Amino acid sequence: MKISRDWLQNFFDVPLPSAQDIADALTFHAFEIESVENDILDVKVTPNRGHDALCHRGIAKELSAILDVPMKSDPLRESISLEPKTDRIKVTVEDSKLCPRFTASYIRGVKVGPSPEWLRVALESVSQKSINNIVDATNYVMFHLGQPLHAFDAGKLKEKDGLYAMTVRLAKMGEKLIGLDDKEYELTPSMLVIEDAHAGQVASIAGIKGGKPTGIDEATTDIVLEAANWNGVTIRKTSQALKLRTDASDRFQQVISPELAAYGVKAATELILKIAGGEFIGFIDAYPESQKEWTVPVSLQKINAVLGTELAESEIAGVFKRLGMPFEASGGDFVVTPPFERLDLIIPEDLIEEVGRIVGYERVPEIELPALTTPVTMDPLAAAAERVREELVAKGYSEVFTSVFVEPGFGERAVLNKVGGERPYLRESLVPALQDALGRNMHNRELLGVDEIKLFEIGTVWQGGKEEVVVAAVSEQEAQEEHVLKPIAAEAYEILPLSKLERYQPFSRYPSITRDVSFWVPKGSDEAEIRSLIETHAGELLVRLDLFDRFEKGERTSLAFRLIFQSYDKTLTDHDANERMESVYAGLREKGYEIR
Repeated sequence: MKISRDWLQNFFDVPLPSAQDIADALTFHAFEIESVENDILDVKVTPNRGHDALCHRGIAKELSAILDVPMKSDPLRESISLEPKTDRIKVTVEDSKLCPRFTASYIRGVKVGPSPEWLRVALESVSQKSINNIVDATNYVMFHLGQPLHAFDAGKLKEKDGLYAMTVRLAKMGEKLIGLDDKEYELTPSMLVIEDAHAGQVASIAGIKGGKPTGIDEATTDIVLEAANWNGVTIRKTSQALKLRTDASDRFQQVISPELAAYGVKAATELILKIAGGEFIGFIDAYPESQKEWTVPVSLQKINAVLGTELAESEIAGVFKRLGMPFEASGGDFVVTPPFERLDLIIPEDLIEEVGRIVGYERVPEIELPALTTPVTMDPLAAAAERVREELVAKGYSEVFTSVFVEPGFGERAVLNKVGGERPYLRESLVPALQDALGRNMHNRELLGVDEIKLFEIGTVWQGGKEEVVVAAVSEQEAQEEHVLKPIAAEAYEILPLSKLERYQPFSRYPSITRDVSFWVPKGSDEAEIRSLIETHAGELLVRLDLFDRFEKGERTSLAFRLIFQSYDKTLTDHDANERMESVYAGLREKGYEIR
């Protein structure tokens, strides 16, 4: 999720540290940071925090607690009311378990047009394209507070007796909708929709995508602004079935509090009135069973026992205050009331984790793991794979990993969730991909310093209705072979050789250039010294130096070296290689060696 430092600053009076410092603070106390660029942080929010942290307000709240800097105001702690109500729109929710809350507002006389500069810049900073002031307002509130919204053109809904009617229901088999992306979606009875009840037509795929027939355009004047709460499992299954993933579906499938809908619709309504004008008519709020408050108990003794710390009661109380969690404390026992958006705080261990990460994991002491009380076991199939791997490596083979997905004709079992349209089948053999890898690597013999390319793979194939792990090997000189990997007996595990790990070195994407040099040296010359001389004059582009010929004649010895040059930044030219070879020749002549 993209987070803008400038956007975060709106939540604070005091200046925030640099984007990199913010990234460091989040990394050590909350979330992994994918990247930091131009004051934009790409934050990897963990699944347990999808309830509250997939927005700028959520990250600002984290920073407030981590840095111990108060927010100038927290929009989710403000008291709000969805008043006045309007009776111009009737909403029917057929199953409140699938839609716990449906809020909306009715605004007339808006003027659709470009968004103000500040709004356009804010959205573009998090990689969102500006569309128009109405749609941008809904997107801004979603990235600001975490509540997705959708705006319907009221003029495109069917009016009856001066009223509009919307029904939240499951789709009927065969129903279709043209989405705002101009794609047609075929719906099934497991998918939630919002229906224009008077027209009997689907207007939106609930929580995922709005329909084009009721979309906002330049002619729109009246809007119905919806902010609802949807069942996360239903949204996830619908998104997967339709191959349709949106910013809204990402948030709903993580499950968010129904309380958030009121804050979202209120904020978006106020923003639209500010930037698009219009007359606010009223709110709609279908909320049959409101979210109840809950409490979580935890004790000072348990916190310190789990973390291995010696934190004082005052320190723990300070953490809960910084996190904005009301609590009661008595004799080292705490009863905490989590904020409505923190649906992840259910058991004492959840609160202990909060204490640990806010005070800092460096406060948690290191201890050694206890000794194992039972013998270590190994999977027989994994043991067999390790034995085969060692044997093939000893024979000069290199292990590769190829894709399990293949083109039609190379597999018998198709997959439903295709990675790409070109390879929809699961492989029935390892050999075709190995042969392809062999062909692509044959021109790298000299760079790799081998006389022959020899490859093997241990992997799963699907053939004849069975799934099996097989071993396949190919080389330039020998015919390919493939056989099923069989588990080995448990008594053979101690006799397995130990793998020897080596430091990984990245492979350049650019081609190499090879040059040879032959020269006479006095008999008995130090070969290591000569190698060092060549390496020094060849420079940093030399990636391999091999002695491939040597013979003696009288008091002289002839040496022939092969030099391989390669760059990690560009494709080398003959000029690049020749320039370095001239330096090598000069160095050899300076030592008195005769170039052949």
